[in-house]
Amino acid sequence: MIIAVVNQKGGVGKTTLSVNLAAALARDGARVLLIDADPQGSSLDWAAAREVDSLFSVVGLPRATVHKEIERIGEGYEHIIIDGPPRVSDLARSAIMAADFVLIPVQPSPYDIWAAEDVVALVGEARVFKDNLNAAFVINRKIANTAIGRDATEALATYSLPVLTAHLPQRVVYANAAASGSTLWESDASTPAIAEIEAVLAEIREMNA
Repeated sequence: MIIAVVNQKGGVGKTTLSVNLAAALARDGARVLLIDADPQGSSLDWAAAREVDSLFSVVGLPRATVHKEIERIGEGYEHIIIDGPPRVSDLARSAIMAADFVLIPVQPSPYDIWAAEDVVALVGEARVFKDNLNAAFVINRKIANTAIGRDATEALATYSLPVLTAHLPQRVVYANAAASGSTLWESDASTPAIAEIEAVLAEIREMNA
């Protein structure tokens, strides 16, 4: 399975989500590759910050040829996560074309919801060539005990893509893990964030079955 994590708006948590989805897949015993297709190189920075080897491989490929090179680069891997660029571009198009599933993280704010339109359009373009391409939004950094997450889900319903039932509340553990080049499991094995990431992955698997 190839999952591209994309959104044209920066700061929505693409890298954090990519890293921890890759970790969840690798913990199941699969061979996993994380492709950093973001010119900012955040996933590569995360890997460089690690003090021990990761359960999965990380490579940089910030070029608009991801969809052409993925078969070669991904040879021998069971799952590939693509950490996409923070804007709509030929690179984003390439990441989407390479994927089986496009995951669009959206923070519960009007700006993020408005910005999602261009990514939805890119998915629509890609489906002309890949009619089996699956895609969905995931609400990220939802603030607990507020209605804003529900409001965001309702607002996203105006688009043609579904919103995952699973969502990711805002938690400090994500920042702590990122700062040390760790995954959630390494940073705090008791955090509820682990079950939340696993719920997102389970829903993706179900939709992509």
